[in-house]
Amino acid sequence: MSASGGTKAIVAALGANLAIAAAKFVAFAFSGSSSMLAEGVHSIADSGNQGLLLLGGKKAKRAATAEHPFGYGRERYIYGFLVSIVLFTIGGVFALYEGYEKIHEPHKLDNWYWPVGVLVFAIIAEGFSFRTAIKESNELRGKQTWTQFVRRAKAPELPVVLLEDFGALVGLVLALGGVGLTLATGDGIWDGIGTMCIGALLVLIALILAAETKSLLLGEAAGPEQIAQIRAAVVDGDVVTRVIHMRTLHLGPDELLVAAKIAVKHDGIATQIAEAINAAEARIREAVPIARVIYLEPDIYNEATAAAGTDPSKTPSGH
Repeated sequence: MSASGGTKAIVAALGANLAIAAAKFVAFAFSGSSSMLAEGVHSIADSGNQGLLLLGGKKAKRAATAEHPFGYGRERYIYGFLVSIVLFTIGGVFALYEGYEKIHEPHKLDNWYWPVGVLVFAIIAEGFSFRTAIKESNELRGKQTWTQFVRRAKAPELPVVLLEDFGALVGLVLALGGVGLTLATGDGIWDGIGTMCIGALLVLIALILAAETKSLLLGEAAGPEQIAQIRAAVVDGDVVTRVIHMRTLHLGPDELLVAAKIAVKHDGIATQIAEAINAAEARIREAVPIARVIYLEPDIYNEATAAAGTDPSKTPSGH
């Protein structure tokens, strides 16, 4: 996983969530608080999510194969999408169900100091995890707002950890509020209401993550700044006069496919090359109708290039 994958933030969140989950389940066992149970399941789900992100980062490092010539960079998007599903089902839906049950059959809390103590500890631990995620994100987001960073980031890990940690902190405050109101009023229904609020929050975050990672899975282009840089780099003003049209596609957070058709100065040779390429494109579309987007790069054959094989990085010219 690249540095942009936020490995440090993921590991910090994983450690914090495992410790917090254990503490929450102990508090639930002594107090019977549904908020504690929902929060415990939430922390387990978050721990599983961090494991998924680390696994996705590892799988994405695999080398390209004949079956997957562009590599496995999108594995990180797939596992990011799985995180949103886990957060929705295990975290959000369970909390909503548990809150609903508690509202219909409320009971007072036993040993109230357990949930209160654990919630204070959890807020501190999640705060440190959130701080790590913010620090790593600030190195990448530049002048973007936090909303823009979450929506535009091509690496899914940091936005996922940021939203998870933010949701965890807000959920802990909601749980503390539910427990506090239950203690103040003696009515266990507030614990259930707090649990329902936690579930609604988790479902909302899961839907946001699902929408963003779905967009990455479908394939996103490079950002406007990168596209402008590529266009400026292609045109030399001497031979290459302009970009006719260009398309970019993220094969993964750290891999970008650039396909462009360029205009060169008009002369007899350039005209012949252009006509040959257009004719070849027509033949391809006739033979394989689903080949709708085709970009052919003209080159000069030589034995050294051919001997290097199909790996572009190994060719002497670097094509």
